[in-house]
Amino acid sequence: MMKFVSVGIALLAAILSGCSAAPEAISDPIKWEEAVIELQSHPSPVAVGMNEFMVVATEERGRPVRDLIISLRAGNGQWRQAIQDGHSGVYRRALAVPAGSVEIELKVRRKRTENEGILIFPIAPVQ
Repeated sequence: MMKFVSVGIALLAAILSGCSAAPEAISDPIKWEEAVIELQSHPSPVAVGMNEFMVVATEERGRPVRDLIISLRAGNGQWRQAIQDGHSGVYRRALAVPAGSVEIELKVRRKRTENEGILIFPIAPVQ
């Protein structure tokens, strides 16, 4: 009986995980220092209104970059700090995208240094 319950739970989890679309890259990754930064969004494509953004920071060999502070903004909005998802090199933030936005800006900073850069990802939000 327990075997059937376990199989049922696994099947249900697989079905439910397939219900939501995975975030997709907004544009090609951008190299900053030794990090490769990729921006993904959910929904994809980006829509006017609230969107979830995932910033994936890896070294060229694919290892996560964990010592960053990342903030995002859409258009001329306020900077909003992303939250690091464990030590995986993934940073998340929900952000309101106003009508007429043409880019998402990322402010990337090393935690223990003064190194800082602003990366620009072009977007074309659907209305």
